This record gives sequence, structure tokens and C-alpha cells, in this order.
Amino acid sequence: MARQGRKPKGRPVSGWVILDKPKGMGSTEAVAKIKWLYFAQKAGHAGTLDPLASGMLPIALGDATKTVPYVMDGRKVYRFTVRWGAETTTDDTEGPVTRASDERPAREAVEALLADYTGEIEQVPPQFSAIKIEGERAYDLARAGETVEIASRLVQVHRLDIVDVPDGETTVFEAECGKGTYVRSIARDMGRDLGCFGHIVDLRRIAVGAFDEEDLVTLDELEDAAQEGREPLDEAAIAAGAKARVTDFRPLDDYILDPATALCDLYEVTLSDDQAGRVRSGNPVLLRGRDAPAFCDEAFATGQGRLVAIGSIEEGSFHPKRVFGGRH
Repeated sequence: MARQGRKPKGRPVSGWVILDKPKGMGSTEAVAKIKWLYFAQKAGHAGTLDPLASGMLPIALGDATKTVPYVMDGRKVYRFTVRWGAETTTDDTEGPVTRASDERPAREAVEALLADYTGEIEQVPPQFSAIKIEGERAYDLARAGETVEIASRLVQVHRLDIVDVPDGETTVFEAECGKGTYVRSIARDMGRDLGCFGHIVDLRRIAVGAFDEEDLVTLDELEDAAQEGREPLDEAAIAAGAKARVTDFRPLDDYILDPATALCDLYEVTLSDDQAGRVRSGNPVLLRGRDAPAFCDEAFATGQGRLVAIGSIEEGSFHPKRVFGGRH
């Protein structure tokens, strides 16, 4: 007799929580915290953010995890501060200094370099990075004392601007870049080109794909929302050390963005209730309307404002590939 599958633990909640990750917290730790707060069945993030960095860590709950690749492939915006005069093993403040200089660049010299770091550029990722070398993460090998050879790669930097020069020691930049770009490498390489060396002392991610700063929510805000939804405890329970459970998730769920928010670059198909039912069963539906495309490699379908499926349009019909049934 076949054993029945175990019922998933947690709520079938789906959507995006755009966490403003604090410094010192790892991405995996942040996902676990959000999953616990929401008592979610499933959670994952769209792109690691270094523990020493702060800012945007998009976290997908439930069915929204199916849209993670579309966020990871999107553009990212970083604001970062470079301190001139020293290069480190980690290209940030965590590692020891390996090279130093008394030289400091003039703003004009830094500005003259920006064009060299815009467009399609070649860069070598930092030794302390998530790049895999023969199945091992580069940062694991580096922490074990090994010097690893990391091949250079082509990355896309759409925009690189100076936003502030607070003093002669540091320059603040903003970069808009594509997947796989390391701004720590940009700081390291610019320092070498300028002959003064450099490393990042502050790094903040402020946009990923469809999400921007207006979508950010802090852990404190989420903790307050969870507290608002916790059951009241009497004095005896408090004295006994009991912990209040969250019984009303509505204050927390107010911070969840619909899974379809991640798909803003795709063509949207609006379905009737009957069409939505057919698509959820895995069936194609014929699209009507003068503006409906005959072919489209990737599109998403919504019904009553909810994400129903991701698929393609072929000969005027929408064909579902990934169907969504979660709720929040």
C-alpha cells in the first residue's frame, strides 16, 4: 500500500516580500527568518546579498518561487562607497590589506574611467565570491587558505555614476548592472587603473528587476506586524515563559506583493473566469482581440488580477507552462 505524501507544514501563502536586509545577516538566514514569520510552506530568495551588504533581498513565498528566475535575470542597482589607498583579499573591509598606496585620485581622474566600466566589460570575480570552482564555492576555498584561479567573464554595466565625493579618501558610486556583475571587482579594478588601489567600505542594493526602494520593508516593520497579529497571553502564561503565536496574519500579509509583480517585462494575457479554469487545468486558450499577438516566447496570464500561469503564445493561443494555484 502506497504511503500518502506528508502534508506540507505551514501556510500556502504566495507572493514577494522585498526585504531591506540589514548588514551582518546572511541571505539564507534572512529567508529562514521570513519563512518563520509568515509560517510559509516554501520560501527562497532571488540573488544572494553579501552579509556585509545591506538593502534589497527579494524573498519569494510559495508559488512566487516559480518566478525567481525572472527577478534574478533582471537589472540590479547598487550604491557603494570605495575607499582609496588599499586593496584587500576580499575587496571589502572583511579581509586584510594586500596592497597599499599613499596616492589618492582626483574626481576628474575617476570620472575619466567611468566609460571604461560601462557597457559590456570583462571582470574577474572576487576570490571571496559564490562562483563555483570544480563544484566548490570560491569563498569556501579562499577561507580554507587556497588561492583559486577564477576565469574572467563578460558582464553588462548599464550605468556607472559618481553620486558623491564626501572626502579625499572615498567616492560614492551608483551602478546599474546585469546578472553576475560584482561591484567589488569594479572597485578593485578601478583602484588598480588609478594606481592607488581601492576596496568597498559600504554596499547597498537598491533595486532588483521590477522592484525598487518603495517596495522595501524592514525586519522591524515585519516584527511589528507579527506582534500585532499575535494572540494575547495572560499573566500566568507570560510568567511561565510562553510565547505568543501569530493567529492573525493580515498585518504581515499586507507587505506581500503579488507574484505577477516580478513579471513586468513579459506580455500579460487577461483571462475570463472560464479561460482561467481551462488554463489551470493545463489547457491552451484562444486569445481574442485585435491587439493580441499571434506569437510570443514568454507571457503570463492573469484572472481577476491574480497570476494564473506563465507560458507562450502560439498561433494566437496561450499555452501554459507553469500554473499557479497559491494564495495569500
